[in-house]
Amino acid sequence: MWCLRLYFRENLDVLSLNELENKVYEAVGKVVDPETGMTFAEMHMIKSVKEEEPGVVKVEFIPSSPFCPIAFKLAMDIKREALKVAGVKKALVYCRGHMMEQQINEATNKE
Repeated sequence: MWCLRLYFRENLDVLSLNELENKVYEAVGKVVDPETGMTFAEMHMIKSVKEEEPGVVKVEFIPSSPFCPIAFKLAMDIKREALKVAGVKKALVYCRGHMMEQQINEATNKE
């Protein structure tokens, strides 16, 4: 079952990102959605990447559907890849536009 949205979103304005934010965006953009075989960058799933404080990045993403059954897995994949980037000490990942976004966000960012 594909969870592909039927419209295109605008790309994140990568020109406004600092160096660390850009590296994180590139890393998480390479994550592949297992249901579509497309990368997050190709699907325009990354809504924002922001360095909240030195070494702490916040990534917001929109899953391919408000009912996407693997949204939690996708959030954890994003977190794992963001933490691999040199200079990232902590990654906060927020799912947006999903029917269970609150639960996904709490579980993904639990200390």
